Amino acid sequence: MNSDFEAALNQIAEEKDIDKAEILKMIEVSLAAAFRKDYGKKDQNIVVEFNSENLGTKVFDVKKVVEELVDPVKEILPEDAKKYKKGAKVGDEIKIDITPKTGAKFGRIAAQTAKQVIVQKIREAERGVLFTDFKSKERQLVSGVVQRLEGETVLIDLGKATGVLFPSEQIKGEKYPVSSRIKVLVLHVEPTVKGPKITLSRSHPDVVRRLFEIEVPEIFNGIVEVKSIAREAGSRTKIAVWSSQEGVDPIGACVGQRGSRVQTIMGELNGEKVDIISWSEDPVKFIANALSPAKILNVTLNEEAKEAKVGVLSDQLSLAIGKAGQNVRLAARLTGWKIDIVEEKIGGSEEEKPAEPDSLALNGNEAGIVEGQTSDVTE
Repeated sequence: MNSDFEAALNQIAEEKDIDKAEILKMIEVSLAAAFRKDYGKKDQNIVVEFNSENLGTKVFDVKKVVEELVDPVKEILPEDAKKYKKGAKVGDEIKIDITPKTGAKFGRIAAQTAKQVIVQKIREAERGVLFTDFKSKERQLVSGVVQRLEGETVLIDLGKATGVLFPSEQIKGEKYPVSSRIKVLVLHVEPTVKGPKITLSRSHPDVVRRLFEIEVPEIFNGIVEVKSIAREAGSRTKIAVWSSQEGVDPIGACVGQRGSRVQTIMGELNGEKVDIISWSEDPVKFIANALSPAKILNVTLNEEAKEAKVGVLSDQLSLAIGKAGQNVRLAARLTGWKIDIVEEKIGGSEEEKPAEPDSLALNGNEAGIVEGQTSDVTE
């Protein structure tokens, strides 16, 4: 291969991250366009075979064999096709060598056409590479730099492309100073004529999921599993974790020594509170855990309607419901059950009712929570 040509080919392939074989195909397409401009016809099906070793080219007029000729520029009858290929039959494609004589040169306009075609093809290939690259990163965390703000929309420089952080995907009250580095979730990627459109998010629950995967090796390695997440971005998140491996404390693994792991995650989320809940296949236990830090007395289930009636003492009622209903709202999202909190009177004027068959009575101390951590509920 010509050394100068090989060096240029390698440079383009490295800079644009395009396979060299693809670049050679682009060259063939551009040469076909140039030939068509100077020597061929407008709709002629020109194919060029480029030899990268000696930089030689062969030009072919490709025609389809048909029974009845409709377009003589693109079609050929069987009897004529047999002049170029023995045994040619209807449906075959015939390549007719029309390579110009030695010394033939392209005119200025044809050369400009070839240049425009190859530049366009390289840009299309770049967009394709970028789209494939970022499409594979959907629902993954990436690091970027705040490029600029357009109203409330934030543009994030992701290196080879720019992502868009719309107001609906931002954390309420969070600031995005220009040139600051930030972790964002690649929410959705779609192709456009100008390159991939990359929608980013800071408020999606998967932001928390990926942060835990980064900070907690047990989650990344599959020892601890994140079962569900409920989030109100900028305020509070509940995450349910579980481990099938004996001797592994899923909550302790997520909290880290002296809370180091969960504190790092909360710092990345600008102080958003994170409650780590112990998941249980028993919905009663799971619901009771999800309502922490409130202490639960009993849980009665309606399996058909997937509704849960949760009894708490009067001093735990506001804690179970949470400010503006946040605690019970997040618990409902986390568990997938509709939760109704009711006040229970014990030792009062009303007679204490026995637990129903599909309910579980809980000792109030068994559903406790410490900051950033909850303990499992036992019967």
